[in-house]
Amino acid sequence: MLYYLHFLSGYGTGAETEIFKGLNVFQYITFRSLAAGVTAFILCLIFGNRVIRRLVSLKLGQPIRTQEEVNRLHELHGAKAGTPTMGGTLLLGAVIVSTLLWARPTNPLVWLCLFTVFFLGGLGFVDDYLKVTKKSSDGISSRLKFALQCLLAAVLTGYFLFDVCVQGQPWTAYVPFAKDPVINLPVVFPFVVPFLLAFIFYLFVIAGASNAVNLTDGLDGLAAGCTATVAFGFAVLTYTAGNGKIATYLQIPYVSLSGELAVVCMALVGASLGFLWWNCHPARVFMGDTGSLAIGGLLGVIAISCKQELLLALIGGVFVLEASSVILQVASFKSTGKRIFKMSPIHHHFELSGWKESTVIVRFWILSIIFALLGLATLKLR
Repeated sequence: MLYYLHFLSGYGTGAETEIFKGLNVFQYITFRSLAAGVTAFILCLIFGNRVIRRLVSLKLGQPIRTQEEVNRLHELHGAKAGTPTMGGTLLLGAVIVSTLLWARPTNPLVWLCLFTVFFLGGLGFVDDYLKVTKKSSDGISSRLKFALQCLLAAVLTGYFLFDVCVQGQPWTAYVPFAKDPVINLPVVFPFVVPFLLAFIFYLFVIAGASNAVNLTDGLDGLAAGCTATVAFGFAVLTYTAGNGKIATYLQIPYVSLSGELAVVCMALVGASLGFLWWNCHPARVFMGDTGSLAIGGLLGVIAISCKQELLLALIGGVFVLEASSVILQVASFKSTGKRIFKMSPIHHHFELSGWKESTVIVRFWILSIIFALLGLATLKLR
């Protein structure tokens, strides 16, 4: 909404006034992105205590798995029982408010991101609520959760295919280091084949990212810290993809509307850092599925919007490691009866190997920064 203040400056109309001249900065994505990050951070600081007190008064404490379920890990995390969960409402609320304030409201990709946040945030909220009320680590069934993620992927697929169809463009998919798309599929009616291919691809990106962040959210501040670095990486990517000159110079896909998503990304960066203020070890509040499912899905949609889906796997390398460790652990145990790790996700393996929780968290943050830098480095390696 604040974007429209730049009209008061009269910039480019020949009617500039000294009083409102400074409002010209509101038209620039860079200014609004930084402002969105600062706004989201301040919102989390201001409302953090109130949200935590409210969650405590509602007795929405995080259920901790029993000693029979996790053995020694219960000794390490037993003291966290009763810490309020659903703190993702604070983080997501800051992202939504900041985005509505600073993003250009006529951009459909911005609303697509907000829709994803509401949809997956609502799903995570119900999941957390069921866990708290049942005092169990079991919430919504995995089948229902996946079915709803499929529904979201179908909606997004329909939007993106309709968009390229209206513009008379083919549906494309890119890989890092390649200048040209690896898939360049014409979208013509009836577009059953393009829809199925795009649906499977987008489902993999959205559900994969959503569940990966959810699995990472197991230690104080781990998911929030990694989210900040990944979101910052995509703030750079969306801005460059939305700027024709920069995109051409870097030889990356040019998506005219994606530049505005830098505002959303920086709002997520600010909200993650603000939430980390309350979530750092020892945490006063947990993100819960309310935050983690929505964050992962949002990152997936942003990656799709700027046509850098596969680069998400590199920039979000920590999330990939966490999800891969679970997949490998389950596959190994079912096929051989043996476990690769002492416990999965892999952050618990290091805990049970003798690393302190704070050590695991900081080292994973360092890895996340390195992965983000490596991802951005690919921009000049094409």
